[in-house]
Amino acid sequence: MEGIEKVCQFLDEAHTYYLATVEGDQPRVRPFGTALLYNGKLYIQTGKVKPVSKQLAANPKAELCAFKGGKWLRIAGELVNDDDRNVRVAMLERMPSLEAMYDPDDGNMQMLYLKNAVAVFSSFTEAPETVTF
Repeated sequence: MEGIEKVCQFLDEAHTYYLATVEGDQPRVRPFGTALLYNGKLYIQTGKVKPVSKQLAANPKAELCAFKGGKWLRIAGELVNDDDRNVRVAMLERMPSLEAMYDPDDGNMQMLYLKNAVAVFSSFTEAPETVTF
């Protein structure tokens, strides 16, 4: 399994990860659950009307953190907006529960992919493993 696939699988199995952004000089952290590997890129999804979207537009640097089975994953990188409708459709197909809140053509559904990402798998019992993509 390639590194980015392993990262996506960990996020899927953890179910919830936490996304950290900045607003001015204040860190902001919130739970997320969307992850999609599409055309070799790892995507997350949010709504354009949400504060997180505005924070990422002002500063695209972010970190994700997930915990599962005594291991954790931290990903640092930039989140880049992607307006490709096919990516929005793929996310809704992968996570049909989002259809209650989003539509690929609603003008609100936002897809962001990780760029210049450094992912580190860690635990208290094993050496860290780093994946870049």
